[in-house]
Amino acid sequence: MTAHDWPVSPWVAERQNTIRFAVQIAPVRNQRDPLRKFLKAGRLAESLGLDGVFIGDHPARTLDFAVALAALATQTRRVSIGTMVACVHYRNPVVLARVAADLDRLSSGRFVLGIGCGWDEREYRALGLAFPLLRERQAALAEAIAVVRGAWSRAPFSFRGRFFQADRVQVIPPPLQEPGPPLVLAGGGEKVTLRQVALYADACNLGIADFIGGVRTPADVRRKLEVLRGHCDAVGRPFDSILRSHHTGWLILAPDEDALRAKTARLVPEGLERRFSGPWRGFGVALTVEQAVSYYRDLADAGITYFVAELLDADDLETIELLARHVAPLAALAKK
Repeated sequence: MTAHDWPVSPWVAERQNTIRFAVQIAPVRNQRDPLRKFLKAGRLAESLGLDGVFIGDHPARTLDFAVALAALATQTRRVSIGTMVACVHYRNPVVLARVAADLDRLSSGRFVLGIGCGWDEREYRALGLAFPLLRERQAALAEAIAVVRGAWSRAPFSFRGRFFQADRVQVIPPPLQEPGPPLVLAGGGEKVTLRQVALYADACNLGIADFIGGVRTPADVRRKLEVLRGHCDAVGRPFDSILRSHHTGWLILAPDEDALRAKTARLVPEGLERRFSGPWRGFGVALTVEQAVSYYRDLADAGITYFVAELLDADDLETIELLARHVAPLAALAKK
């Protein structure tokens, strides 16, 4: 099922002409009681008016996203909840469709399904999975999307692909959102991934790390979005039907330079450049409030309308508060 068969998502339509901020909370396994920390941070994000709370998909080393989001769904009322992003190889796409539908109903229609082809070879090995070549993972992603959306349809769905099969499957009850939860596709590959966004997704998600796009500057954003526009034109899809999101790596906020130096030294004693090198280059972003407003305003001027800021330390509630109270309002105002 391509974008031609999938109407503009109401979730996207509501956010097309606004600048909104969400957080991604990634509790790590060495934290004490990570689920409670995740829920506390998620409740705070909602109370402060942020638009979404997301979690990654790393079952070999952190919380199961379905358990965490189900718990969060029962403790929030407004904020979008979702994956950023679920790997298509970690579970059968029919199971993914089932989980997504249940989370959508439990949250009263607030679930967002971020999905990707996978990148972490060590985690594949930990789960006992082969790590296919990139082109094979990308092909599997397209098949998984077809199965997920087919399973959400109002009639039995069958599929025979190279990687996945389904025989007269139908998720009952279906998702609450019509025709299904919005689909976010992560990555910035110009030949394949952004074309898949144009064909299948409701939103792109361009990230700082090399394996999710290497989109670090406004110039990078403009180039990627121009490529995406070209793919939309080629498949006959309106460019504005896609929400343009950006994923900030480990975001550390502090009110001023002195506080930022002290906080960064405490959270990353080895230094950001040493902690995040190679394909992770630039993933750690430490900013004062003033710097963050300028940072996000520049990305918004380049075409981004939705920002997902990741916190690898669920205890860093200060960053959530500063983002919601001081950065998001000023960044959005500057854009207007």
